[in-house]
Amino acid sequence: MKNIKNSNKSSFFKKLFIKISRKLGYEIIDQNNFEIITSNKKIGDHLSTLGHNSINLPLGEIKITRQVRALDIIIRTCASVNMLTQNKSRLFEKDKIEYTIRTIRSLLNAANDFALKKLKIKFKVIDHNSTKENLNAIDNTFKKFNKEYTLINLDVSKFKNQIEKINQRGEEVSANQMSNMANIHQSLLETKSCEDLIYFVEDDYIHKKESLREMVFTYERIASQLNKEIIICPADYPYLYAKCEMTQNFLGENYHWRRVNESLCTFLTSKIIIERYWKKYESMCKKEHAPFEKPLHNIYEKELCISPIPSLAIHFTNINSIFGLSPNTNWDKLWKENEN
Repeated sequence: MKNIKNSNKSSFFKKLFIKISRKLGYEIIDQNNFEIITSNKKIGDHLSTLGHNSINLPLGEIKITRQVRALDIIIRTCASVNMLTQNKSRLFEKDKIEYTIRTIRSLLNAANDFALKKLKIKFKVIDHNSTKENLNAIDNTFKKFNKEYTLINLDVSKFKNQIEKINQRGEEVSANQMSNMANIHQSLLETKSCEDLIYFVEDDYIHKKESLREMVFTYERIASQLNKEIIICPADYPYLYAKCEMTQNFLGENYHWRRVNESLCTFLTSKIIIERYWKKYESMCKKEHAPFEKPLHNIYEKELCISPIPSLAIHFTNINSIFGLSPNTNWDKLWKENEN
């Protein structure tokens, strides 16, 4: 009986200690069984709380001062064009709609992450010239996930007169490039009704299941640390390894991130950044620069843009493209995980 009383007494003080620790904001870790006693979690669990804190062991906790309120995902689709600037086939050599559907499926899977359940996530598809059959396939994909979305059928004629017909290389701008520029312009106009973070996505980027969680939690963590808005590129592009450049390393939620000076047109940022550099973003829609993304690169000279190592999304282009398949990533596994 005496041993039982001592055990009960010990249990009482343990519970009291845990309660006081929680009140003071401390986390207690049992190194014997990897349990975080104060939060009833294991070390391998997702420890951070959206809008509240970012926890990384053994570095501890960062209080979130830059809370993410909402995420708008704007997907630009064009199933009628296989490759914008190349004649080569994509990896796996499927019809373009197959990459579009897998891109959408991967994003819907990522949006279902339990850690993001309190975040307002909205989907918008801006489509150019896809067939009725392809649009039905897109619609059915959203229905299977029981997720609402907004479809905008792009009217290129609204933007055509604003586009310079000769590009920076002195060449005539192609019809496909004009439709791409018009789609980007429409995407920018859609941000006027967005609340906070905006993710611009091209329809050939297949995402890992943890991609949106990692990007949102990393945004909160690094923006809170630096006290400034940032830009996130989800892909670890192979061409970024072709130059020997100085960079900065950052610790995200579960990935490492590095500063990059270039990206393509799939990226996540805040409405604040879009409004701050509106004219530069809009210039991409009016003049075909060399390279096309040059206005983005100019922005990155002033604002922090980061990309993950390893990649969170794979740009499914031709296997030999330096702007496509991320290194040290299982492309086949990601492709199969997002099949219908």
